[in-house]
Amino acid sequence: MDYGTYHLSKKEYGKYIVSYLFLEGIITYLFFHSWIFFILFLPGFGGYLADRKKKLQKQRAEQMEAEFLTGMQLVSTSLQAGYAVENAFREAVKELEKIYEEDAFILKEFRYLVSQLGLNRTVESLLAELGERSHAEDIRNFAEVFYTAKRTGGDLLAIIRNTVSEIQQKQETRQEIAASLSGKIMEQNMMSLIPLFILGYVKLTSPGFLDAMYGNLAGIFIMSVCFIVYLAAYFWGRRIMDIQV
Repeated sequence: MDYGTYHLSKKEYGKYIVSYLFLEGIITYLFFHSWIFFILFLPGFGGYLADRKKKLQKQRAEQMEAEFLTGMQLVSTSLQAGYAVENAFREAVKELEKIYEEDAFILKEFRYLVSQLGLNRTVESLLAELGERSHAEDIRNFAEVFYTAKRTGGDLLAIIRNTVSEIQQKQETRQEIAASLSGKIMEQNMMSLIPLFILGYVKLTSPGFLDAMYGNLAGIFIMSVCFIVYLAAYFWGRRIMDIQV
């Protein structure tokens, strides 16, 4: 299975259709008060869906990397106990079955790897293949290091242990950054909602106050500029909060 593209389930697809229509309805009502703009913004669903898929893909990649780290830690433990590399993966599968559900990424992939070992395929080629299919940086980097170590006859146990340690440190750093940013992300989300709350409050408490902004070219132009500034601020804030490790 290639993990480079996230495929939405029917339930997820339906959920995002409803959420986009709801969000679009609120925004077009508050900013433009027009069904015409609601219809004009319908093609934006494609961009919204692509953004959701990108976010879900990123979350899946992070989960895959975390599971892979656990799997390789188990392999390292088995190697320390004196198992050969191939048997170390077999032992790791037994332990992973106690930790993860049947549909877990690492359990499916390690089971596949072990089954392919029975067909005389090499561990390094299977890990390299997994690295390519996963499209996850940590997994791909580990596969490259493992392939080089296996082919050059280096100290495999030490290399695996050091590489796993580096991946673990990277993931811990990523978790620390996510924890420190969680409050700021919530603040940014709340700040993004404030303009909508203000417009909604004005329309609710002072009906007709914003009528001058609807149904005429000058008003539409002003509200369009406000909407563009609002979108720019929202995406700028998201970009600031998106820190890569």
